[in-house]
Amino acid sequence: MNGRDDGRRDEREGERDRQQAPRGERDGRSEWGGGGARDGQGAFELDLRDRLARDAATVRPAAVPYPAIVRQGRAERRRRLAVAGAALIALTVVPATAIAFSGGGPGGGGGPADRVSVGGGGPAESTAPPSPEPPGGPAAPATPGQLADGITMKEAAAGLEQCLGPGAPNNSVSQSPPAKLGVAAEYRILLAHRSTGNDNSPGDGRYVVAVRDAPVPTRIICSIKDGQASGSNISMGGADPDPGTGPVVPDMNAGKLYLQRLSGEGPWKLPFRWGSIGTVGAGVTRVTVSYGGATVEAAVDRGWFAATGVLEQAVTKTPRIKGYDAQGKQVYDSDQDRQHDKAIP
Repeated sequence: MNGRDDGRRDEREGERDRQQAPRGERDGRSEWGGGGARDGQGAFELDLRDRLARDAATVRPAAVPYPAIVRQGRAERRRRLAVAGAALIALTVVPATAIAFSGGGPGGGGGPADRVSVGGGGPAESTAPPSPEPPGGPAAPATPGQLADGITMKEAAAGLEQCLGPGAPNNSVSQSPPAKLGVAAEYRILLAHRSTGNDNSPGDGRYVVAVRDAPVPTRIICSIKDGQASGSNISMGGADPDPGTGPVVPDMNAGKLYLQRLSGEGPWKLPFRWGSIGTVGAGVTRVTVSYGGATVEAAVDRGWFAATGVLEQAVTKTPRIKGYDAQGKQVYDSDQDRQHDKAIP
């Protein structure tokens, strides 16, 4: 009896111990699915788990470099703003460039290919001031192109003073008796360019053309060679053309400026610098001069016109002069002027 009770008590205590033991031990397996700690695999798995946990703690992503990202973004934004600003500047410059190269003007007359400046450099209507006027000397021309071939205002004034001096040689005046020529301060320079000698007047030099309005309207073409006055041509009269001659009057003595020699005196030396001058009426705002296949814009300078260019070929006809009013209408053509010489004499 006691033996059976003891056996039952032992069975109940064994069942209680099995229920209180971990589940893995009750079914003979370890917690990690192995064969339990009895075969040594449990300890290995615990060690591996510990190592993996430590490695996971050490392998962490680096912190986001937020300040560096902000600096980079700001730099990129400044670069884009700079590029956009440059593009806007280019857009504002292009229209001005297009206007500067656009051809045409009052009265048509072709594009840039056949419209050349007065002095062979910048446009005749340039607003850049000429070289300064010498104190007590003549006034400067209306445009810089009226002083050609590098002749300065000081040099032009000195040449004019020599031709106005009492000892000036070979003065010819188209008025009898000749009036007083006055002093250089009464004049303004109309045109100055280099000259080429001929058989009658050998040696190269320069021409200086000057005009005055009062006390007596006067035009003088002064020839300078070797730094000295070698002769001059002077005419006196009004700057306004006579009513019967039209709104533009080419100077009848301008051949001194555009003729190197007469047609029977042999070939010219080319290239040849030439000039053309004359008077214009109040309604004339533009004058063109064509010579040797090239057309230049003349400067319209207070009742006068003045043009100069370089001849590259032999010619048989004198310069052709055209005048236009403010609306662009042609009001004068020297080819239709009976008093204008059209052939080289």
